[in-house]
Order: sequence, then C-alpha cells, then structure tokens
Amino acid sequence: MKKSILAIAVLLGSTSFAQEMKSDMGEDYLPAAGDWAIGIDATPFLNYVGNLIGGQDGNTAPSWNALTTNQTITGKMFKEDNLAYRGSLRIGFGSANTSNMVLEETTETFTYPEAPHMVEDTWKQSAFNVGISAGLEKRRGFGRLQGYYGAEVGIGIATSSESYEYGNAIIAANGMPATSDWGLGNITQDTYGNVARVTESKSGMAFQIGARAFIGAEYFVMPRIAIGGEFGWGLGFAALGTSSVTIESTDGTTVGTQTTETNNGSGFALDTDSNTGMFGPAGSLRMTFHF
Repeated sequence: MKKSILAIAVLLGSTSFAQEMKSDMGEDYLPAAGDWAIGIDATPFLNYVGNLIGGQDGNTAPSWNALTTNQTITGKMFKEDNLAYRGSLRIGFGSANTSNMVLEETTETFTYPEAPHMVEDTWKQSAFNVGISAGLEKRRGFGRLQGYYGAEVGIGIATSSESYEYGNAIIAANGMPATSDWGLGNITQDTYGNVARVTESKSGMAFQIGARAFIGAEYFVMPRIAIGGEFGWGLGFAALGTSSVTIESTDGTTVGTQTTETNNGSGFALDTDSNTGMFGPAGSLRMTFHF
C-alpha cells in the first residue's frame, strides 16, 4: 500500500513538473537542440514599464538600436539542449555634415538694396566601429530557472574623422578671412602663434581584444522568452593609434599648412566585466528570445 502511494506521489510530481515546462497551449518553455536565440539589454524596457506604471512624465519608449553599447546584438545556437554556441556583434558607421554661411571676402562694393555675397563653410564627420565575440555556453537548471556558464573571446576596432571646408580662401596679405567657428576647436593657432583653422582631423585606430569567463542565470517568463543576468571576469588589451590634425594659416607673407600627430597609447586590464561593445551588456538584465 505504501509503495503504491509513493508511486502515485512520484507520478503526480512528475506530471506537475512536466506541465510546468509547457504553457497552457502546450508550448515548451525551454530551448532545445537546434534552436536559435537573440538577446538584448532588458534594462531600458523594464525602466519604461516601471515608469509607465508609476505615471512618470517623459517616459520615452526604448528602441532596438544596435548602435549603442547596451543594444549590442547577441545570439546563440543550441548544439544540444544544454550546450550553445554564442556570439555578439556590433557594427556601427555614420556620417554627418553641417553648413554655415559667412560673408564673402571681396573688394567688391555693394549699393543698397543689393545684399552682400555669402559663401558656405562645411563641417563633415564620419565614424566607424565594429565589435565581435564568440564563445561556448554550458547550461543546467531546474524547471524554468536555468543557470549557465562558459567562456568567450572578442575583438573590436573603431575610428573617426572630421573635415572642414571653408568658402573663403586664406590670402596672406589679408590675414585670416571670415570663418565659421563650429565650437569644436577648428579655430586654433599654429606653432608660431598665428591664428589657424583646422582642415582635417583623424583619430587613430582604436583596437581592443579580450577573453572572459562568465556565469549567469535566466528565468523563462514565457515560452522561449527569458530574462536573466550575467557577470564575467576576464582580461583585455587595448591600443590607440596615432591621431593627426591638419591646419592652415598665414604669417602675413606666406600661406601654409601644418600636420601634427598626437594621442597614442595602450593598456592592459584583468578585472570583472565592464560594459563594452565587444561582449554586449554585462552586469545587467538581459532579455533573450528563442526560436
């Protein structure tokens, strides 16, 4: 009799556990071998919902923006039910330009109501960055609460540049002509103390490489949708190439250009995670969708 009761209890417990692993519609909560997954930082979405419930003003809905570090794209491919290949990718590039009209430097005279001639100054900016990582993730857990651990390596590069085009050319006898001051340091001095203007600025190539071990846990709030947190510990190396700035100026007799090189260096670190574009969001809540 006791054995029968024990058998029934075990059977009921197994049935209850099996039911917990499926939704009311019979969908599995957990991923299986062959599944894929994508993940994003859940913090902006949770903040939005919290502010919405709390009635906070200025509550802007978050967007799926892969150009910010907390929106680095992360993905997984499940080789087995409890083993997944994982990786992250961030590719960002962009450009911008702004123009401003200034008085043309001329000896021509104007009579009313003729308007003076204007010329255009232009500022252009471009930037590029890429970060990629790959690793292996091992999983274990009970029910909808799953823990995981593993290791990954990553690499990243970034660079940017600015250029300035001026409508008024510099004439030695006239000194520096009317020029837009963009507030970005484009009006400066040459090495002789003469007023100068920047024509081009290039940042050095930034390079980083690292490896890390990680551990985390996630809970499947809906079938194939999980919210979890992750922390890691690893080492990294970063280097910044030489930057350059080109200016043009005049000493009152000659118009000339100068190019100076600045800012280069490198660094090494062995520490807990920081939020970088190489490994995706670290030390924060992450939302993962499996399919």
